[in-house]
Amino acid sequence: MVHGANGSVATLCLDLDTSKALKAVVDMDAANLRSRLSACGVTFVEDFSPSGGRHIYIPLRERLDASEARELVEALALTAASLDPSPHQNVTDGCIRVPGSAHKSGGHQVLITPLSQAYDILRRRNPAAAIAALRTALAPELARNRALKARQAKTGAAQRTAAAHLLQINTGSETALRRTARTGLYDTKRYKSPSEARMAVLNHFNACGWTLAQVQNELTGQFPGLAALYGSPAKQDRLIKQEWAKAEVWTKTAPCRRRGKDALINNTSHKKPTGGALKPSTAGIHQLVNDLENVLYAVIDHRLKDRGREGLSLRFLIRALLAYMRMKETDLLDVGCRTLAAAMGKHHVTIARLLPVLVQASDGILTKVADARHKAADVYLIQLPEQYQQLARELTWRKGRIHSIRPVFRALGDAAALVYENIERGRHSPTSAELIRNSGISRSTVEKVLVAMEGLGMIHRDGRHWKITSTANLRVLAERLGVMEDYQAHVSRNRRERAAWHAYLDRFMDVRLNEADLYDSDREEHWLPPDDAALWLAA
Repeated sequence: MVHGANGSVATLCLDLDTSKALKAVVDMDAANLRSRLSACGVTFVEDFSPSGGRHIYIPLRERLDASEARELVEALALTAASLDPSPHQNVTDGCIRVPGSAHKSGGHQVLITPLSQAYDILRRRNPAAAIAALRTALAPELARNRALKARQAKTGAAQRTAAAHLLQINTGSETALRRTARTGLYDTKRYKSPSEARMAVLNHFNACGWTLAQVQNELTGQFPGLAALYGSPAKQDRLIKQEWAKAEVWTKTAPCRRRGKDALINNTSHKKPTGGALKPSTAGIHQLVNDLENVLYAVIDHRLKDRGREGLSLRFLIRALLAYMRMKETDLLDVGCRTLAAAMGKHHVTIARLLPVLVQASDGILTKVADARHKAADVYLIQLPEQYQQLARELTWRKGRIHSIRPVFRALGDAAALVYENIERGRHSPTSAELIRNSGISRSTVEKVLVAMEGLGMIHRDGRHWKITSTANLRVLAERLGVMEDYQAHVSRNRRERAAWHAYLDRFMDVRLNEADLYDSDREEHWLPPDDAALWLAA
């Protein structure tokens, strides 16, 4: 039994099960867990079963409450696809097969750790400091679990069983092919062999815009199941380039399938410029963006901070527009509301409501020059008004790049994104008081997000000043917090809705008019398109 009579735990039991993932994934998870635990100074005992599973035991010098132990094991389960936390999710019946026990398939659990070393580890056990270090290393996973549980409590979701809860924690909005890439398990009714399953996964990644280098990089990261489907590293090295080339051909030549009545899977139409002045030079655009950033930090931010939550959204909306302006190297932007919503982690209706407000609040920086029409979005001109030109010339440019809402801040919030930007792009390392003054956010909120980001290793304090931790990888942190799945789901939903709208428009584009339809004065039948307001909202 894992729990004592009072529900406390003397040993954390990590069950790496082949029913959760392929044996190769189990072995990789075990290696990663050994490395993670050793880095935190945690000692452990390990065994393996005849079925290919593994157990890792972490003896504790001080017993943990059942809730604390469950929280730690569930956080570790987010880092290992094959880890089954259910023994720690059932206080009354949670149990595990210890070394030497008979296995139901025949044979016994075999101890991997040398017996003398295992005896010493079980006798000395892990101090509270080692468990605290492990909890610090798992801060992103612990925050992700708490966010999921808070979301469930807020929405009033019905009570779920431990297995269903684990499935939701581990998969979230994950698609079946992403789950196959993570665990190596696939639907045998749909795919007859590992070869077919991995080709489906590669097709999926290619259609989502991944590159071969990105896929290969994640074979030892978040998608070890795809590597396990190859069987051996040699076979993987021999086949992956050939199969990726086949996936590229399939993605380009696959027939356009339909969902629902008229919704196309992908939007294959090429966006064309909507019009306007001649395109400025690349250097001129980058210089214009730098000048606009100076005006943004010096004037616009201070005007918008008094608008509360709406002002915070407006501040990041103009940042998103400047980021797209730099990326597209043009001062005429026809970026749709859904694209901006995906970049900011908000609903497209919210973006449609905020854009006219930002036009009025930007004091001439943002101007709408053309309404949305058919597949084209509204067109906005971004310029530096005459009243700000002298100010832009007097201020020096900021270091780094301007961003909208990076994926990691979908979990941490807009306030955290603004505080992080002030530290990242500040002319010097700011203090807490300077962050409160520069961001225009309340003291309690700034202190809260500083503690959260420091706990995740994104920033650190150097005396009274805050600095960015250079070793922190925001993309990896976003994956550990589980927000990349939400981002991908948001992008996929936008594609489906945009394809449905374009399919609706294409029905009328296919209409063929003959000469009689054009010139017969007795006939006045013609199709009335939706009004501009409806088109603007749909774009």
